[in-house]
Amino acid sequence: MREQIDTSPLLEALERLLAEGAHRDRRTLVSVTAEVDLDDPSAAVFASRLAGDRWFCWEQPDRDDFAIAGLGSAQELVSRGAKRFTDVLSESAAIARDRLAEEPPDLPAGAGPLWAGGFAFASDGGSAAHWSSFPPALLTLPELTLARVGGRTYVTLTGVGGAGADRDELARRLSVRLSSLRVDPLPLLDPHPTAETAIASAAPPERFERAVADATVRISAGELEKVVLAREVIVQAPTAHDPAAVFGALREAFPSCFCFCWGTPEGAFVGASPELLIRRSGAGAATVALAGSTRRSADPAVDDHLGEQLRRSPKDRSEQQIVVRWIKRALSPYSVWVEGESEPGLVKVANIQHLATPIHAQLTEPRSAVELAGLLHPTPAVGGEPREPALDLMTQLEGLDRGWYAGPVGWMDTAEDGEFCVAIRSALLRDRTAHVFAGNGIVADSEPGAELAETEVKLGALLPLLAG
Repeated sequence: MREQIDTSPLLEALERLLAEGAHRDRRTLVSVTAEVDLDDPSAAVFASRLAGDRWFCWEQPDRDDFAIAGLGSAQELVSRGAKRFTDVLSESAAIARDRLAEEPPDLPAGAGPLWAGGFAFASDGGSAAHWSSFPPALLTLPELTLARVGGRTYVTLTGVGGAGADRDELARRLSVRLSSLRVDPLPLLDPHPTAETAIASAAPPERFERAVADATVRISAGELEKVVLAREVIVQAPTAHDPAAVFGALREAFPSCFCFCWGTPEGAFVGASPELLIRRSGAGAATVALAGSTRRSADPAVDDHLGEQLRRSPKDRSEQQIVVRWIKRALSPYSVWVEGESEPGLVKVANIQHLATPIHAQLTEPRSAVELAGLLHPTPAVGGEPREPALDLMTQLEGLDRGWYAGPVGWMDTAEDGEFCVAIRSALLRDRTAHVFAGNGIVADSEPGAELAETEVKLGALLPLLAG
């Protein structure tokens, strides 16, 4: 159905600001924000997206139904290489400087204009053909953003005016965006009634087991403490995978996770990650050291027993402490203090449970969410320790292009507050083909067969949804 939004005040304010910006000799971010009566930002974006759009959805349902979704691209920032985080950050700051905006007072973080995007795991990652529309660094400034925060929903129209901008064309585009906004319920997963879905490892499972065995030899020899090795599984469906249906199923099954979907004309990157990389709010920063995992059980007593075994596992405790120490060490030079719990807790999601230690820091100066994501990525939870030897060994042993898998995805507003998760429990959907990823931390006493079995548990977050 088409949303009933009073567009006149928004569009009148937009035209005033575009006219003011037209006198500037530089690019200027122009935005208007208003509260609207709309319950489901993600459903609106999925229903309203055009074939040529970039779009995104980001939700954590258990966090007071927090949701952000965006359509179109007022500006796209792309980079690659070692300076990709600082490149896109400096460009975004230049565009947002002295922005022109009309918005309600005390607008919460996440509402209003923002940058949304992601980063490949590797600085030059995503060179494989199926990652072609997901560059190593991408921040998009959506033309239309919807944010549901604290039970209230806000709509924002955003453009880049000023030098060289056609303000009439910009106003027309944004007016069409707003008037075309629709909300239909997210579709249900609808498997083909007769044809079968084919599931196969991109490389034989035995190769992963050999890689684990090789890694443990190198770790035992003292070359490194830990390395994370990943697998790729390909799901070939009889009809195109529907990112809207997959996203809807993920947010239903994993309400405590960061449920995300980044879409392009060629495909969609979708997932439900339990792992916060960074949340920045002013001078405060928060993250979670997540490592070590085991399966869940429908029997509460068995489930608790599995969690207690995980807590007492020397192998998993050691792996998790590597991540805790590394994160504290990485944040300390930029912080007044960094604190984490003395004992890890358990994070339980639908099919798996993890050891997790929340970590908080008071920054010496406000550093942006993107800068902090660049400082932390990759943590030993998805890379290894020490970092460089682990990444070198990963390149030798994995044999796959991770693309955005295990990279940072998230958002940052114009105050440079925001949050990025680690894009695990994720898949790349391109028409009938889905590329699904899972990785494990390998330490000295890792056993190849057990590590392979653990990847199967992690793949179980998405495979049932994609296989029908």
